[in-house]
Amino acid sequence: MTRRPLLGRLRAWHLAAGAALLAVLAAGSLFVGVGDLTPAGLLHGRPEDLRVLVESRLPRLLAVVLAGTAMSVAGLVMMHITGNRFVSPSTAGTSESASFGVLLATLLAGGEAVFVKMAVAVAFALLGTFFFMWILRRLTFRDMILVPLVGIMFGGVIGAATTFLAYRADLLQSLGAWTSGDFSGVLRGRYELLWIAGAVTVLGYLYADRFTVAGMGRSFAVNLGVRYDRVVNTGLVLTGVITAVVVVTVGEIPFVSLIVPNLVTLALGDNLRHALPATALAGALFVLLCDVAGRVVRFPYEIPVSTVVGVVGSVVFLGLLLRGRRTGLR
Repeated sequence: MTRRPLLGRLRAWHLAAGAALLAVLAAGSLFVGVGDLTPAGLLHGRPEDLRVLVESRLPRLLAVVLAGTAMSVAGLVMMHITGNRFVSPSTAGTSESASFGVLLATLLAGGEAVFVKMAVAVAFALLGTFFFMWILRRLTFRDMILVPLVGIMFGGVIGAATTFLAYRADLLQSLGAWTSGDFSGVLRGRYELLWIAGAVTVLGYLYADRFTVAGMGRSFAVNLGVRYDRVVNTGLVLTGVITAVVVVTVGEIPFVSLIVPNLVTLALGDNLRHALPATALAGALFVLLCDVAGRVVRFPYEIPVSTVVGVVGSVVFLGLLLRGRRTGLR
């Protein structure tokens, strides 16, 4: 047996195991919450249980899976097109730019449909991301750690401006809904925008080979006949749309787009077509685990998923930084 078929079987086995674990956890998550929902009640067809399942628990589960999948894939794509393992929507100012766009849309067109707010958020997410890339191209030192630090500072400036504007407009409470990811308010009719993020994630898979080549550098990509600038811009648009949709729907979820792609590529390598399905699955599983943990840690109260993800993600991020320094990544 050659090495390539063996690796393919191992990847397939890991994906099957991950999908089975996700299915079990997803089924269990339907019965975790303040509302009294039990399998027995569903089997007996109680109207109250069926209503809770259809109106709240299933939409929440779908929102968790779609958001975790989309943000993880967005981070993987951005990691490849920038050539830096620590660049993601949460460390490049993309999420903060999307929040700023939502705030402006609320101020200037508060009575418009949610699609209008999403469009403005997408526009500002793209503007912030392209501006970060402009800064990145002008950095003299491209240290693996320096680049995301510049992105974090850039995002901090945008976040400060957003908070100041929200304070002057008496919208700080509304701002908290966009900057703190939380699935507790997800109901049927209030999460469907995330299907757009899911569709964009599929487009990312179609461009997987091009993103992999672009991640090897402009000269290498051009020599292979790849239109480098077009591929990079396509990747930035995909990440901007995904980030904006997630922010508008459930708020910012930190670290998912950073740690999940890193952990998956450490195990499977940098071929995006091979790593993308595992990244999507791992992202959904990670966010679902954090969401369930937030529901049970202080039951019947609920901790926002962004808080749980932030605690876990910061520890993993520090571990990745230390590992990068030990291995001399640049």
